[in-house]
Amino acid sequence: MTTVRLAHFSDIHLTASPLGWRPRDLVGKRVTGWLNIKVLGRGRRFRDAPQVATALGRDLRGRNLDGAIFSGDATRLAFESEFAAAVAALDVGDPALPPVVAVPGNHDHYTRPAVAAGLFEKYFGPWLVGTRVGPEMYPFARRIGHVWLIGANSCTANRWHGDASGAFGADQLARLRELCASLDPGPRVLVTHYPLRTAGGQIEHRLHRLRDHAAALATAVGCGIDLWLHGHIHHGFILPPTPEIPFPVVCAGSTTQNNRWTYNEYAITGTHVAVLHRRYDPKADAFHDAGEFGFEMKAR
Repeated sequence: MTTVRLAHFSDIHLTASPLGWRPRDLVGKRVTGWLNIKVLGRGRRFRDAPQVATALGRDLRGRNLDGAIFSGDATRLAFESEFAAAVAALDVGDPALPPVVAVPGNHDHYTRPAVAAGLFEKYFGPWLVGTRVGPEMYPFARRIGHVWLIGANSCTANRWHGDASGAFGADQLARLRELCASLDPGPRVLVTHYPLRTAGGQIEHRLHRLRDHAAALATAVGCGIDLWLHGHIHHGFILPPTPEIPFPVVCAGSTTQNNRWTYNEYAITGTHVAVLHRRYDPKADAFHDAGEFGFEMKAR
């Protein structure tokens, strides 16, 4: 059987200077987000993000990959200047990189104007190539080897400052069912930003969770999803299949948060997945192997 090698990175949270503030931003969600970054310490956790993102790009080029997955949060506050900085750091569209499937994170769809302007879709267009149902951007599917990567948008632009929850929405879930029904046989990997559960197997708290998690899970089961990959939570983990969730769920964690600095590499042979953790070493300014394990996807 052939082996498909995929990298999975997430939550890089790059920013830019100047950001490009407008008067409307001063009364919106970006103000409290900026205070969280500048005053409450979130920015210090990602102070090395540009350097780590550049090292990530070098690493991806040298890993003999068939494809890669980005599960969102390229930016901090969804300013256009941040998107420009992120695509430059990640070399989005560079033909030297393997094909990449990307989905937005809640920080990429941070405000309604950013969503209305389609900033993530504009800048990450080369990583949003695939088969769709109708004119809507999400969901979409891209086949790499024998594996289907299915990207879905689980993010919403919320009004309240402390609300970091997300949702697929009934319309997108209906399109996901239609899209999956049209796909040829092969393992189906769903890529989202939001998780179904925490590392402890719990539903996230109300202001951080996937609001329609029950409907999303039912749709994933009905679509024959074999593996769910996500970000949003900044430490990586895996949840093995259970009677409730009959497929593995893997969180990549944050690739650029200080002292976490990881991404996953998956070698998929048939339905077996060998996972290799790659961790950034700031002294060497490079990633290195940092542990491995394996599991079986849900049998189809």
